[in-house]
Amino acid sequence: MIEIFTTRAPEETWQLAASLLPRMADGAVVALHGDLGAGKTTFTQGLAMAMGVRTPVTSPTFALMGEYAGASQRLAHFDLYRLSSEAELLDIGFLEYVKPPNIVVVEWPERADGLMPKDAWHVWFEAGEGGNERRVRVEKKSPVASA
Repeated sequence: MIEIFTTRAPEETWQLAASLLPRMADGAVVALHGDLGAGKTTFTQGLAMAMGVRTPVTSPTFALMGEYAGASQRLAHFDLYRLSSEAELLDIGFLEYVKPPNIVVVEWPERADGLMPKDAWHVWFEAGEGGNERRVRVEKKSPVASA
C-alpha cells in the first residue's frame, strides 16, 4: 500500500498522523525519512496527540530517544541522526520497545536498517511548493507469509 498526501501547515501534518494511527497495530514501527526540518517530528507530535500524550513531544536528537505515555499505548520516539552504531541502539533498549502496546517512531531509520522490522510503516517527507507545503508518501508493507 502506497499513499501520497500533501500538507500545508503543521496542523495538517498532525491530522495526517492522527488519521493513520487507527490503522497501526500495537507494536507498530514507523520509519520517518526526510531532510532536517522536513516534518518528521511534527508528524510524531500528531501521533502523540492522537494517542492522548499530554506532554510536549520534541526531537530527541541529543538524547536519541524520548518516551511518552498515552491513554492506552506508549510512544517511543527515536532520533538516530547522531547514532554511531546499531549496537548503540541495542544498548538503549530499542528491541524492548518494539512490542505491543508501544508505537515506535524512528527518525533517520537508515542508520539502523538491520534492526528495522520488515513490516514497518515508512513515511517520506519532501518539500513542496511554498514554505510549509510537504509531500508525504506513506508505505506499509505486509509481513511476508511463511510457506
